[in-house]
Amino acid sequence: MDELEIRGAAGSQRSRDDKRGRIAWFHCFSGIAGDMALGSLVDAGADPSELEHMVERLPIDGWSLSFETVWRGGIAATRAVVRVRDDAVVRTFPHVMAILEEARLPVRVRERSAAAFSLLASVEGRLHRRPTSQVHFHELGGHDTIVEVVGTASALELLGVRTVSASSVATGRGMVRTPHGLVPNPGPAVVELLEGIPTHGRDTGVELTTPTGAAMLAAWGSAFGPMPAMTIESAGYGAGARDLDEAPNCTQVVIGRRADSAAASPFGQQLVKLEARLADLARDAIHHALQALVDEGALDVFMSPVLSESGEAGFVVNLVCDPVLVGDIRQRLKEDLGVTTVTVCPVELFSAEDGQPAVDVDGHRVRVQVSPGRVRAERADVARVAEITGAPLREVVTRAEAAWKEPAGTTETPPPSEPGTAPITPMRP
Repeated sequence: MDELEIRGAAGSQRSRDDKRGRIAWFHCFSGIAGDMALGSLVDAGADPSELEHMVERLPIDGWSLSFETVWRGGIAATRAVVRVRDDAVVRTFPHVMAILEEARLPVRVRERSAAAFSLLASVEGRLHRRPTSQVHFHELGGHDTIVEVVGTASALELLGVRTVSASSVATGRGMVRTPHGLVPNPGPAVVELLEGIPTHGRDTGVELTTPTGAAMLAAWGSAFGPMPAMTIESAGYGAGARDLDEAPNCTQVVIGRRADSAAASPFGQQLVKLEARLADLARDAIHHALQALVDEGALDVFMSPVLSESGEAGFVVNLVCDPVLVGDIRQRLKEDLGVTTVTVCPVELFSAEDGQPAVDVDGHRVRVQVSPGRVRAERADVARVAEITGAPLREVVTRAEAAWKEPAGTTETPPPSEPGTAPITPMRP
């Protein structure tokens, strides 16, 4: 697969399927490291040959990448092994950024990789009291770390993952030996990187979470906690280098798609509401910004004109979205609208008390809103069915609304369906 194909399928020109989003949830019950994250994604279905082909674009040599099946605590897992011939070079942060730029990686792979190394450089700079541009990566700038970070970002891309989330992250205790000598476990860099992320300690002297693993979670994760509501498509286990007595030394990843609101909760879909104040914008900028937010997965997006206490005119943008998308939405607000402050609060989306009525279109459920003399198919369901079946949006709308209007319990023989289509049956509550 060449760069043009990858960019077209999963880069800046994203398909509607990709915009709906695939989730990768990392279960870090034994922590996370670069090789563990990479191995888990290959175990979950990322093609090793395609992945290696992508990583080979890096303008560095003297390394090899292989995958092997091992057992960790009774669980079959994939171990990613990066071997290097000579890795004594010490790279600066700008040097690593230049390597990523020269590699001509797919857009999202480059952005994710750069974000992880930027976070590492920022933390190392704070710990060593020097500007980010002057940070020298020692083991974190080696071939193995670069291959692990770029390889993991490439695996996410090959699996079509839009959103990354994770559980609470396990860390060890005591002291561990590094090239700099003995350091506390978890190490200073890991503690800094996991700031704001749920963590828990385990009674083991092993370094469960490494700076590389922590940086990837901190840079790419948009939500942390229990597994989000999703339709599971695959799962995988990435093995650590050694076996442990206390628990399986591996990281689990679960890949899936966000669950429909109808199935996410019996009470209401758990969403979040975002609100941000904006300065005056041109009409074209408003249209572009709203469309970009919808493309990111935001729901009920709208802007309202406001007048501040000082008499200055502006706008307030309001939207709701799935909690796992908050990071992506905030980034879009920052890039397109210059927003620096966003108010976020949890909300629930409820359907009708007796359940929202629905019809069946080609074996797919389409909810409808019914009022006296009017029926309207839900836009999200129509888009989903059109995407799956390939039928035009308008056709799905017409067929769904017509299906609800058909008299219930009719015994008339339905007209023949078009080839390749199934009859539509009202699903009365």
